[in-house]
Amino acid sequence: MSDVIIVGGGIGGLSLALALESVGIASTIYEATPVIQQVGVGINVLPYAMRVLAALGLEKELEKRAIPTRSSAYFDRCGRSLHQMPVGHFAGEIWPQLSIHRAELQAVMLDAVRERLGSHQIRTGWECTGVSSEQDDEACVNFRDRRTGQKLEPQRAGIVVACDGIHSRVRRQFYPNEGAPRYSGVFMWRGVTRRSKFLDGATMVRVGLPAVGKMVIYPIRDYDDGTQLINWVAEVEVPDPGNFCSKRDWNCPGDAKDFVEVFADWRFDWLDVPELIRNAQTILQFPMMDRDPLPRWSFGRVTLLGDAAHPLVPLGSNGAGQAILDAEVLARELAYCRDPADGLARYESVRLPATAEIVMSDRAGGPDVILQEGEERLRLLVPVPTDRSAFPRSAEAA
Repeated sequence: MSDVIIVGGGIGGLSLALALESVGIASTIYEATPVIQQVGVGINVLPYAMRVLAALGLEKELEKRAIPTRSSAYFDRCGRSLHQMPVGHFAGEIWPQLSIHRAELQAVMLDAVRERLGSHQIRTGWECTGVSSEQDDEACVNFRDRRTGQKLEPQRAGIVVACDGIHSRVRRQFYPNEGAPRYSGVFMWRGVTRRSKFLDGATMVRVGLPAVGKMVIYPIRDYDDGTQLINWVAEVEVPDPGNFCSKRDWNCPGDAKDFVEVFADWRFDWLDVPELIRNAQTILQFPMMDRDPLPRWSFGRVTLLGDAAHPLVPLGSNGAGQAILDAEVLARELAYCRDPADGLARYESVRLPATAEIVMSDRAGGPDVILQEGEERLRLLVPVPTDRSAFPRSAEAA
C-alpha cells in the first residue's frame, strides 16, 4: 500500500509527488491517459510558484528552457502604453518569473518524478471511477483501464489526493448536484508563433479587453537564429452557446478564421497582431470557466487539489501556480501531523480560503482593471467597432 495515491498526472499531481518525496512520504501517481503527453502552449510561472519549484531542485533546469520575464506591460487596443512594471528578479524578487512552454514545464517535472520515485510509481491508463474511505486509516480508489474499459484492481492508501482537473470524478462524487462549470462569458484561443522579437524580447503584454478583443502575448523560447517562440492568448466576449461549458478541453484545436477579424486593425508599430495569429504553429480554443468555491475539500482520507479543488478563470497566471502551492502545503502538513486526517484538515484550513478569495477576485477582473481604465479613456477618442460578426462560429456551433 502506498502512503499517498495521487489521482492525476498533471502539474498539480507531479508537484505533489515531488513535494511528498522531499519530506519522505511515498506516493504513486495514477493517470487516466495511456501516455502522459506533453501538450499545450505557454504558461507563466510566477515568483511564488518558482519559490516552491526551486526548493524542489527544478529552478536551474527550468531556467534553461524558459525566458525570464522582465516586465508586465499594458496597452490599449490602439497599441498605446498604459502602464509597465518590472517583475521577478527585475523587480527585486528573490525568485524569477519564467515564461515557458507548458510541455517543457511538465517534462522537467515528469523527469524529476521518474528519477526520484522511479518510473514504476507512475501508472498510466488508470482512470478513476470512484473513491471510498471504508476504514479510518485508509482510503480506496476504484479504477478502470482507459484503453479497454475493463475494471482494474482497487488500490488503497493512507491518503488519496484527487488532482484530476475541473471535471474531477472525485469532486463529482462528493458534490453530485454541483452541475456544470460556470462560464465567464469569454471564449479564449491560445497559440504559439515563431517570429522575430518584439519590444525587448522579455515582456509580458496585455492589450484591450474581452468586450472589444483582448490579447495576452509573451515569448517562451529563444532560438539560436535570434527568433523566439511567442505565446499568445486571444479573449473575446461570446454569449454562452448552451452546453459547450461541459466540453472544456485544454487541447481542443481552434481556427484563426473564427476570431482573427476581431483584431484586424491591431497593427501596432511594435507588433502586427493579425500576422501573429495567422502565422501560428498551433491554435487551441477554450471557454474560460471556473466553479464556485466549495465548503470543504476533504472527506475521510480523501482530498482535492488544484483544479479539482478550485478551478480558476485563466487570468493572471494563477492556475498552475496555485496547484503548486497546494502541493507544498499538503506535503508539509502531512509530514508535520501524526494523524493524516489532521494534516488534511490543516491543509484545507490554509488553502481553501486563500483560493476562494482568488476565484472571486478573478471574477472581478484581476489585472484587467488597468485595461478597463484605458478603454474608458480611449472610447472618448476611438469608438468601439459595432460589427461583431466575427464572433467565433466554432463556439456558437459547439
